[in-house]
Amino acid sequence: MLPPRDIPAHSDTLGETLYSLRLNGLIYANSELIEPWGIAMPPLAGKMMFHIVTEGGSWLSFENGQSHYLQPGELALVAKGLGHNISHEKGQTCEPFFDIPVTKLSERYEFLRYGGKGREKEREKVEGQSEAQVTRLICGVLSFDHIAGQKLITQLPDVIHLSQAKDNLPLSLQSMMQTLEQEASTLAPGGETIMTHLADIIVIQAIRNWITQSNHTSNGWLSGLQNPKLAKALSAIHTQPQYAWTVDQLASLAGMSRSGFSAHFTQVIGTSVKHYLTEWRMNLARHKINQSQVTLADLAEELGYQSEAAFSRAYKRIFGEPPLRPKKLITDKRV
Repeated sequence: MLPPRDIPAHSDTLGETLYSLRLNGLIYANSELIEPWGIAMPPLAGKMMFHIVTEGGSWLSFENGQSHYLQPGELALVAKGLGHNISHEKGQTCEPFFDIPVTKLSERYEFLRYGGKGREKEREKVEGQSEAQVTRLICGVLSFDHIAGQKLITQLPDVIHLSQAKDNLPLSLQSMMQTLEQEASTLAPGGETIMTHLADIIVIQAIRNWITQSNHTSNGWLSGLQNPKLAKALSAIHTQPQYAWTVDQLASLAGMSRSGFSAHFTQVIGTSVKHYLTEWRMNLARHKINQSQVTLADLAEELGYQSEAAFSRAYKRIFGEPPLRPKKLITDKRV
């Protein structure tokens, strides 16, 4: 096997990882909500959900009692797909999201108008009652195609709330969300394409903003990407997983002794470097098996294994089962 290419001395491993993220937008919904209203989002394991308020306001509430109030121009990213309620006020009865009729504008983009139930009767009883408050939201359900994104999700908080009040909403993000709002309101030709790409960029920007501002712990995968001693070794594994890396070679890239590197890697990442390399390869393999018709023999060769049998043994050690293609599930859900 050819020797690996040289890793640049100032390789930005975290930046490379963010660049490699590939979001797969499953649903984008432009919503017009008239009080009283409440929507219950189900848990969506392995997915991310976001809500951007363009008009009015809404409460984002979780079973554990955590809640956030979203004002116009603010974003909430539910990073781990936890079930939650979004409503015009706390305690509002919420309708399951998938039970609410929508207008499908395309395969992935839909319009939702909901709420206002009972307002007509209330207005008959109370003279001069003010008009119902309208809230407009742009929401999305997304998933990461790349193993880096799946690992990143485990490092993120349950909710990233970019708030005007907390002064953690960068001007660049504000500008993008304003453009997203304009596209949603005009629905001009090509608007759906612009909206979906903008939404993906906004989510990545929100994650990047959290990373730069948060005080996350010194250990874990995300910290490893920012660790000057480990970043080059991780970059080598991520970009050249097919190479037969030895601990000595990776330690040399990190500028450390073999024993010191092994101990430091395990302490920060939480697993040995050999296990991490195998796990990274097998997650790449699982993704390709799920997404393409690649043969196991070709996949074994692509990931640096001498035989299909050796590859299959490694796969089973990581996942507890041989590399089989998943059965397609029939579902009536929109994601």
